[in-house]
This record gives sequence, C-alpha cells and structure tokens, in this order.
Amino acid sequence: MGLTIGKISRLSGVPIDTIRFYEKNGLIPPPQRRDSGYRDYDRGTVSRLLFIKKAKELGFTLSEIREILDLRTLPGESCVQVQSLAEQKIRSVQDKIRSLEEIHLALKRLLEECHHHPSPSLCPILDYLEAPEKPHPA
Repeated sequence: MGLTIGKISRLSGVPIDTIRFYEKNGLIPPPQRRDSGYRDYDRGTVSRLLFIKKAKELGFTLSEIREILDLRTLPGESCVQVQSLAEQKIRSVQDKIRSLEEIHLALKRLLEECHHHPSPSLCPILDYLEAPEKPHPA
C-alpha cells in the first residue's frame, strides 16, 4: 500500500493543494487510486516533490522545473542543458537585482525629498505617485 496525500504532504513539506496542482499540471505522475478512490502515492513522489521544492527555492519557474524534470530522463546531454538553464536563471536574477536596486534608489530619493520638503502637509511620494507619466527619480 502506498502513501496518502496527507502523508506525502507531511514528508515533503508541500501543501496538499499544491500537490494536487502539480499532479493536475503534470509535474508529478498521477497516483494509483485505491478502491475507496483515495490517491495512493509511492515514495518516489516525495523525492520528486522535494526536487520541485528545491528548484523553486533556486528561483526556477514551474515551466523551467518541468523542463529540468524532462531532462533528468535524457542520458548524456542533460547536464549541459541544465547548466544552460541555470546560466539563464543567473542572468534573470541579475536583471531582477538591478531592477530592485533602481527601485531602492528611487524610494530613498523620494524619502529624502520628504525629509527636506518645506511643507509637512505636502507629500513628495504622493505627488510622484499621482503625477501622470513621471519617471521615477532614480
């Protein structure tokens, strides 16, 4: 007898709704069904859920994770392809970091304007947010 969805949820730390979502979207194989209709998962599902969880922690999207899971079954070239995906992910993360740094700088400048603004009744941040098509102060 296999494992119930509650058991694999506890073992993997993945919520039941997420497990169902992964199953529906082909990230985990559909389990066998008991006569009662309950799902009956094997231990390999726990490993696969942990794999997905770790890949998500590294920033991979579900689409990218599906691709990586597919590559696991290909001998030889899979490592090169996974490395390529990791390099793409690094570039994406670097772009996000640059974007977040720009946002950080813009917010700091807006706060500086608040501290140096002559009238406490006016708010430079609200003025910026309400202004049409005004570029951020980065």
